[in-house]
Amino acid sequence: MILCCGEALIDMLPQTTAEGVPAFVPYPGGAVFNSAIALGRLGVATGFFSGLSEDLFGKQLQAALAASHVDIRYAKISNRPTTLAFVSLAGGQASYVFYDENTAGRMITAGDLPDIGNDVDCLLFGGISLIPEPCGSAYESLMAREHKRRAIMFDPNIRPAFIPDRQAHEARMRRMVAMADIVKISEDDLVWFGETGPQEEIARRWLELGPRLMVITRGGDGATAFLHGGPTVHVPARPVQVADTVGAGDTFNAGLLAALHERGLLSKQGLAELDESEVRDALSFAIGVAAVTVTRAGANPPWLHELG
Repeated sequence: MILCCGEALIDMLPQTTAEGVPAFVPYPGGAVFNSAIALGRLGVATGFFSGLSEDLFGKQLQAALAASHVDIRYAKISNRPTTLAFVSLAGGQASYVFYDENTAGRMITAGDLPDIGNDVDCLLFGGISLIPEPCGSAYESLMAREHKRRAIMFDPNIRPAFIPDRQAHEARMRRMVAMADIVKISEDDLVWFGETGPQEEIARRWLELGPRLMVITRGGDGATAFLHGGPTVHVPARPVQVADTVGAGDTFNAGLLAALHERGLLSKQGLAELDESEVRDALSFAIGVAAVTVTRAGANPPWLHELG
């Protein structure tokens, strides 16, 4: 099982009523939540750990997870409210305003961390849940507890407008990079770290911190992977008609993990021994899954049977 650890929230997406009045429609979302949904739809045994509410939005989130075959036994259920993210779209790119005070997801603590069974092979971390407290520290503690015995994937998924203390957040991101086996980051997020030099040089420096595989996604230019002590692998994007990019990176993460899982490579040893062809195949699959998502409005990852 792959256990996805991060926020679940409601994306309030802009739409227009039949009368032409601007409105917002609630859709289940959250970076790691989207990855969990995508993994479940790809037929991978998937679990989800976060704080989930018993309110009407929390029940919507729980129903969405169940519909995509995601196990929520590790989730912390409470009567706190659900996080809301109001979305605006410009040129297909999404920006967000979050309402997150005292929510079910934000208020999880180290005391809420689950005992994880031996059926969990890999944990995925990322998203805005790594920014606020107490949940940010809780997720970092979970990664610290588990990273020596299970495969870890990490996506910083930077949201600059939501980060009140850049220095503290960057320090956490770098600590988590060092504990991860796989790091995936968009080129925009990589720029946020302010490092000098070409992307490959930066990627190679990060790999020296501990990861075995680093992937930089470049939107319409595809994705490039860097293997620790190994080659660089680039796979171009697939040309599609883009509706919006909501959930694209999250779906890419799921596709990458699903491909590695299918080949029996999602373990400490398997990731340490990755070769170029295995990485190329995994990148190609991840790009193909994300390419379907961007043709649809909102975060709506494909089912395995839709990939052909």
